[in-house]
Amino acid sequence: MASEGEAATALQVLRRLHTGPRGLTEAEAAARLAAAGENTPPLLHTASWPLRCARALRDPFTAVLLTLGLVSAVVASWGTAVVILALVAVSCGLRAAGEHRADRSLAALRELVAGTATVLRRTGTETAPRAREIPVAELVPGDVVRLGPGDLVPADVRLLRARGLTVHQAVLTGESAPVAKAAAEVPDAGDAAEEGPFQEPYLCFQGSGVASGSATAVVVATGERTRFAAVQSAAGGRRAASAFDRSVHGISWVLIRFMLLTPPLVLMANAALRGRGLETLPFAVAVAVGLTPEMLPVIVTTCLARGAARLARTHRVVVRRLPALHDLGAADVLCLDKTGTLTQDRPVVERALGPDGQDDPEVLRWAAVGAWWTLQLAELPAADALDEALLTAAGPVGEEYDGIGAVPFAPGRRTATAVVAGGLGTHVLVTKGAAEDVLARCDLDPTEHERLLALAAREAGAGLRVLAVATAEAPARTRPYTAADEHGLTFRGLVTFRDALAPGAAEALRGLTGLGITVRVLTGDHPATAARACRDLGLDVDRVTVAGDPLDLDAGVVARCTPEDKARIVSGLRAAGHTVGFLGDGVNDIPALRAADVGIAPRTAVDLARETADVVLAEKDLGAIGHAVTAGRYSSANIASYLRVTLSSNLGNVLAMLSAGLLLPFLPMLPAQVLVQNLCFDAAQLAFAHDRPGPATLRRPTVLRPHAFLRFITGFGVLNAIADLATFGVLALALRGPDALDDQAVFHSAWFTENLLTQALVMFLLRGGTRPGPVGRAAAALAAVGLLLPPSPMGAALGMTGLPPAYPLLLAAVLALYALALRAVRARHDRRRP
Repeated sequence: MASEGEAATALQVLRRLHTGPRGLTEAEAAARLAAAGENTPPLLHTASWPLRCARALRDPFTAVLLTLGLVSAVVASWGTAVVILALVAVSCGLRAAGEHRADRSLAALRELVAGTATVLRRTGTETAPRAREIPVAELVPGDVVRLGPGDLVPADVRLLRARGLTVHQAVLTGESAPVAKAAAEVPDAGDAAEEGPFQEPYLCFQGSGVASGSATAVVVATGERTRFAAVQSAAGGRRAASAFDRSVHGISWVLIRFMLLTPPLVLMANAALRGRGLETLPFAVAVAVGLTPEMLPVIVTTCLARGAARLARTHRVVVRRLPALHDLGAADVLCLDKTGTLTQDRPVVERALGPDGQDDPEVLRWAAVGAWWTLQLAELPAADALDEALLTAAGPVGEEYDGIGAVPFAPGRRTATAVVAGGLGTHVLVTKGAAEDVLARCDLDPTEHERLLALAAREAGAGLRVLAVATAEAPARTRPYTAADEHGLTFRGLVTFRDALAPGAAEALRGLTGLGITVRVLTGDHPATAARACRDLGLDVDRVTVAGDPLDLDAGVVARCTPEDKARIVSGLRAAGHTVGFLGDGVNDIPALRAADVGIAPRTAVDLARETADVVLAEKDLGAIGHAVTAGRYSSANIASYLRVTLSSNLGNVLAMLSAGLLLPFLPMLPAQVLVQNLCFDAAQLAFAHDRPGPATLRRPTVLRPHAFLRFITGFGVLNAIADLATFGVLALALRGPDALDDQAVFHSAWFTENLLTQALVMFLLRGGTRPGPVGRAAAALAAVGLLLPPSPMGAALGMTGLPPAYPLLLAAVLALYALALRAVRARHDRRRP
């Protein structure tokens, strides 16, 4: 475990691991790999096809459809049973196929970030070690590895030697600034207790990256025994229901109650009023099926799968869990970290200030001279982030001097000095570092010292990193310079740095804000640094707080966040009624990724974060999230349109059928006719999966709210039932007379036609949008079937016939009034909607 390197010196660790500075032999490494296993984190297992299909059956509507299909088979309604069970199979297959495609895409992305490590291995006990590259998965405890700038730390390691080593631990702690590491001995117990997690200077942890310097280290923990993996274990547990689960399940259970009540009511009413008992059972089951939106699982899965496939194809966004696409469309809050998302992992120079607080380019020049010669003379493998920013901003400087010596940064000393040749017989010391340390080495009176400290504090308070610069002339000498020579300096000024903004972040934030999404920044950084980055990006930050108790859910920026703080904030926002997305890439983000309605991670995220996320981005690009939100809203709008149209139409038809069943001496429609009518309507509903809603859909999050849907379908369902009952009155008028045909056949045919025509009107008028599109064409086809099927030979086989001459005119009048009422009620509903 990682603790093997936490409480022992480097020599003790080597002895405990039965290794040495020369590394393991190939035979020893092979034996340890067999015993310890590969150096891979515990990832989520890929589900098998049967398990995927079984999980799809947990959807309430799918389970109800399966039950209705079995009941239909029990009452020998074989046509209904076959159709319903086929719909269940198609829905499960589509959902399983979509998740399988997402897992394949994720596996392809994972291969792009597979890494290697430089390890010392020997072919035998007496041979010299040789450095070679091996896959990270083959590392074992006791291996000696080499680290350089840009390397990812491949396992938990104990440093044996280090030179100018700093590492980025943002994926573990959320802090953007590199952390200095050294091959120091173990501090005393009191100091170690104050360090906190991931802060031991002699340990580097899997998932962090080398910013500067070089090191040799011994592997102390791999795979599931690293701290990297321990974070996932701490974040484990059953995931809370997402926005999709809550909304669809809420709507499902409302309708399930209706469906469970319908068959008993039909049976009891017919038995009491008409003396018809069990012979009406097939009709009662058919009515229950008629109330059911049978195509819902297919429509939902098709809409989400099409949106997910389009995202993967055009924007390289992989949706691992199909309902997560709906959750993106419903999201009204997006929480994210600052480092690597809003900003890049590097600083840039903001200003160079003289002692008077005014711009002074000479300060930048002297700072760059110091950076150049420190890099050259201290034999550092690469410039650190601040020196790289200085050299980039100042351009080609430093070579006009002759370098003499350098005293680089070291753990516990926050200054660096370069010595260059000055005038005849003199050397110039250029010292840069933390303002407090540099000013302490300057020759200043107390008042001036306090004024300059206040100047540095003001710049730091504005969210900038501050580097102080001072120089001194000294007589030339041959003796090496040391830190003791840093005294009597002349203060030159301050160089301030800000985080480099991520390309396209400002535009992406404006796009997300335009979509009605509130962005919250949860970071481990200093509050002023985080607030400065947000202001530079144009993000309106009304309140900046530090994480703690109680939670401030209204703050735009919450700084100094631990992983637990992020998860608590996300959970608090969800409990307050928000649908929350979280974008993260580090181990410290895993609890929040699990707590969010939809977790988002880039391809470059650590494996555990990527496996936890619901959506994976090919790049860490906020613009891709905007595209995913748009796709989610389009898919959710199509699902919502389908539900509004189908449920209101079905409820109206069921109410009318129940009323007619009690008023007529015969069944208002035969079970076979109800089944064919449902099949025609269901086939037309497939057009919703291919529809493209109007632009108004994108203006606000698309949330499926059960109570709002219940109000909608009740209002429009009653209106539909009134139209059906008006048709009943028309039929009573049209069928009266000596030349009336078979009353039952004509009634069944007329009501069949009227039902399909009203359903076509509902599809067209309640859909939303301006262009007819696929739904308009499907509605026209449905109307044509309603008019042409009854007089056809197929209609005769179903017990239907042609209609009396007066009926079409009377029906047209009823439908015209119904269309006007539908438009008026829809317009009133749209005005009242927030």
